[in-house]
Amino acid sequence: MTDDARALWDAEAEHFDEAADHGLHDPEVRRAWADLLLPLIHGRGLQVADLGCGTGTLSILLADEGGHAVTGVDFSPEMIRRAREKAGTTNPKPTFIVGDAARPPLPAGSFDVVLSRHVLWAMPDPAAALQNWLGLLTPTGVLILVEGRWHTGVGLTADEGVALVGGFRSHVDLRSLDDPRYWGSPTSDERYLIVSRT
Repeated sequence: MTDDARALWDAEAEHFDEAADHGLHDPEVRRAWADLLLPLIHGRGLQVADLGCGTGTLSILLADEGGHAVTGVDFSPEMIRRAREKAGTTNPKPTFIVGDAARPPLPAGSFDVVLSRHVLWAMPDPAAALQNWLGLLTPTGVLILVEGRWHTGVGLTADEGVALVGGFRSHVDLRSLDDPRYWGSPTSDERYLIVSRT
């Protein structure tokens, strides 16, 4: 990522959590994300990598409600500063690292779950980033992607997302995320969840 892109996301950090799905301030929205993600991660205390974690909301949710050991990575120092601040007394407290989500500075083969929300589409080379992400997983690890194709024309369609993951793994489950509870209001964008297990 370029310095210009980093500066852009540093500037975005101040208002990032105002979006209902970013800040999860609305209890109904928070519950919707918890009910979506927690059942996908079997057990408690698992190692989770949250790539492109932003201000750390999902990292904190998974640590708080799932008891997972979460490591969040984001290339914006300001996003990471805010994530660390938000984590407060969360137990277990997530670890937050400044780093490029395309090439996460994390040990290979060490994570039970790799999670990324609205990040893969923005990678300069999504296939290369995805290959790096899959390399972080243990042999039984689970990939969880939340992606979409926005009304602005950017993003990945569900077909594109499935094709990307399917290029590396045979198991690819797709689920539409058109329920407004996830976003705080109705949306006309194509938003979806991909889960891939070995």
